Amino acid sequence: MIQKELSDIFQRQTQSTRGVLVSVSVCRISPDMSVCRAYLSIFPSERAEEICANINANVREIRYELGQRTRHQLRIIPELKFFVDDSLDYAENIDKLLQTPSPLPLKGEGDHS
Repeated sequence: MIQKELSDIFQRQTQSTRGVLVSVSVCRISPDMSVCRAYLSIFPSERAEEICANINANVREIRYELGQRTRHQLRIIPELKFFVDDSLDYAENIDKLLQTPSPLPLKGEGDHS
């Protein structure tokens, strides 16, 4: 529920910003519901750190809005911490590395003497 509400909050906030998309990939909540670690997938990825820092600077307003939306479902509104989810960039980098030809021969290759 928190992930869905945060996604909706970010979607509404980024509508006015052209070329920026923020989505919540994962929310991990502590067992006592005191802390929520949200991992954000941000496009364009070149500005991900800057946008995430801006979101963390405005965490009080985001938590307040989350509280307004979930006040009838949650007793405690967790403290929010946002992180960049770079798993898609990591996977893309691995795909690129696997598709490029190896510049060096592998051990045992070319040793036909």
